[in-house]
Amino acid sequence: MIDRRTLLKAGLSAAPLAGMSFADAPSSDVNWQRKIRRVGQLNMTEHDPVALNVEEWADYWASLKVDAVLVSVTGILAFYQTKVPFHRKGKYLGERDFFGDCCAAARKRGIHAIARMSPDLNWEDATQAHPEWFRRDAQGNIARSGEDQRLFFTCMFTTYMTDYIPAIMREINSLYDVDGHFTNAWPPLGNLPVCYCEQCRQLPRPGTPAYWDKFNERVVYLWKLYDSIAKEKKPSSFYFANLGGGIHSGPNLKQLGELCEWFQCDNQGRGGDDTPIWGCSLQGRVCNAVQKGKMATNVTGAWSTGAVRWRNVHKSTEEAQMWMDETLASGMVPYYHLIGGENGMGEDRRGLEPGRQYFQWTARHDRHFVNKRSIASLGVVMGQRTHLFYTPPRGAAMSQYMDGMYYALLEGRFLFDFVHEDNLDDLKKYAALILPNTALLSDEQCRQLRAYADGGGSLLATFETSMYNERNERRADFGLADVFGIRKAGDVKGTTGNAFYARIERRHEILDGFAGTNWLPGAEFRLPVAPVDGAVLTVVPGFVAYPPELSYPTQPRTDEPAVVLREEGKSRLAYFPGDIERTMWRSGHTDLSRLLRNTIRWVSGGRAPVTIEGEGVIEAFAWETEPGFAVHVLNYTNPNMHRGWVRAFHSIGEQKVRMTLPPGRRVTRVELLKAETNIAFRATGGAVEFTIPKVVDYEVAAVSTA
Repeated sequence: MIDRRTLLKAGLSAAPLAGMSFADAPSSDVNWQRKIRRVGQLNMTEHDPVALNVEEWADYWASLKVDAVLVSVTGILAFYQTKVPFHRKGKYLGERDFFGDCCAAARKRGIHAIARMSPDLNWEDATQAHPEWFRRDAQGNIARSGEDQRLFFTCMFTTYMTDYIPAIMREINSLYDVDGHFTNAWPPLGNLPVCYCEQCRQLPRPGTPAYWDKFNERVVYLWKLYDSIAKEKKPSSFYFANLGGGIHSGPNLKQLGELCEWFQCDNQGRGGDDTPIWGCSLQGRVCNAVQKGKMATNVTGAWSTGAVRWRNVHKSTEEAQMWMDETLASGMVPYYHLIGGENGMGEDRRGLEPGRQYFQWTARHDRHFVNKRSIASLGVVMGQRTHLFYTPPRGAAMSQYMDGMYYALLEGRFLFDFVHEDNLDDLKKYAALILPNTALLSDEQCRQLRAYADGGGSLLATFETSMYNERNERRADFGLADVFGIRKAGDVKGTTGNAFYARIERRHEILDGFAGTNWLPGAEFRLPVAPVDGAVLTVVPGFVAYPPELSYPTQPRTDEPAVVLREEGKSRLAYFPGDIERTMWRSGHTDLSRLLRNTIRWVSGGRAPVTIEGEGVIEAFAWETEPGFAVHVLNYTNPNMHRGWVRAFHSIGEQKVRMTLPPGRRVTRVELLKAETNIAFRATGGAVEFTIPKVVDYEVAAVSTA
């Protein structure tokens, strides 16, 4: 066994640098990573030291005009001649310095080299020498990897993270001139770790807000430790970590947004049986909400992501391209990821050329992809605590609340931003905020939303929004009861046959397009609220669905509201007691989507900085850029929008765009970046209007102004 002093000293002897780098900028210029526009990674395998042609590897990434590559160090298998105990050398490494060769080849081509480490697994000899490093199950057994029984999971609360990983980082600093340090597989992406080692037994119960506090303290501590070690070599170096998970992220995203210079989203492709295509765009909205203009990248895996994996076979080119389209449109930097170097970048080489063509296209238009700010005036609150700790009724999936609201926003062609629940102190840019079942809100967050509404801001909320505080403790009544003019009148109700219905009691803007019916579909679950004056929709309780002979309402009319609408000065307030967005997602019912779209349009006052008219399902983003503005249109009109992979693109026709201009701005040019052509435009009444003739997968209208 080795002691802490010996371990930390491992690999600290000085060595000549592999070569000077353009990254050796003056100490005042430490944010070089904000200038990165393309990133590449070939994930090294144990066999690559004898299989990969390093010069061919470097030439490929140079042809993609990448600014940085990630090169494996790694922590599980060493790709260089390490002296750190328990950093096992790969069996094909021999005496080769494979990591050093790759770094030198990248630098020779002017590409930043970032050292990639994996702190999540180690081998049996390490468990014998340092059993305290490893994660344990409830019975006290060290947790094995489910895929390779020779490997064991490490615990982030142990000295593995404060002794072993720093020893590797310092050894790399002593031997090489890298531009940054990166940890893969840590922190956890979407779930909090569950461990019963000696250290973790002293923490609060896993999966609770109290545990999350300790988890976040540890993440921040380790992040700062690793960043300080990275900077021991040179001030421009830095540390960043494997992140992602969308809203259902492990670490506190507000804290990470303040801490990290580079938000690395390991969101490589659709991962489930029925995952919608916009998962990457959603991740970009998360990054924009917390990074405040700092670097965010999203990894597109050329390999076959999904419920069934093939790490070494290419996914459909169209699916990978749409993922990169979404990366750019949502404000992130594209990052292309391949696995293994067998036979010249893999046995399956079909992903090489599509990546090259895509990255070369982005390089021709870089200036239009450097965003200054989103110009959306509608915000959607992302309740991270709700996604981590709230328990939906009857085991419902938490993701379905946001999926349903997101889909309605796309169908309504709304421009919107995500707003983190901990960033509610400055909401002046938003005309309206949407809270999709944001169940956990602190008293302070409720106060901030109350102040926003008092100042003329509008709100739309659903179901159990504000029924819990930030500790996941249930309130006696809504934390926002006074804001919406509501009062809890019972416990959550569901049905076993027909779901609830909503009876139309009087006409209102939110009912535009509904004719010939007194009833609309209601929610699957609802939280009853007390009657209000002038209800627009009231609840018809659910009843038998089968047999049809008994399928009629035993109580056709109630005074229980199915929606509560208020106007207070300039503020418009809408509250749905039911989980209308989740029900819409599960059922696909078009009435529910129309009702949501109408209500969003009502609370926002019908005002939008950009409108896009045309056929098809699209997602739109609009950014202010250095040359002017950029309007991004993603075409999701596809039979594989909700499931599987995109097999072919189905183009849509004319999209008529109208964008309101800030005072004093004059449009000089509108260019379509995918079509690579200028188009006619008309400036009138403080706005610019133009028509995009067609959108295949993606189009960007770059609006240059003076």
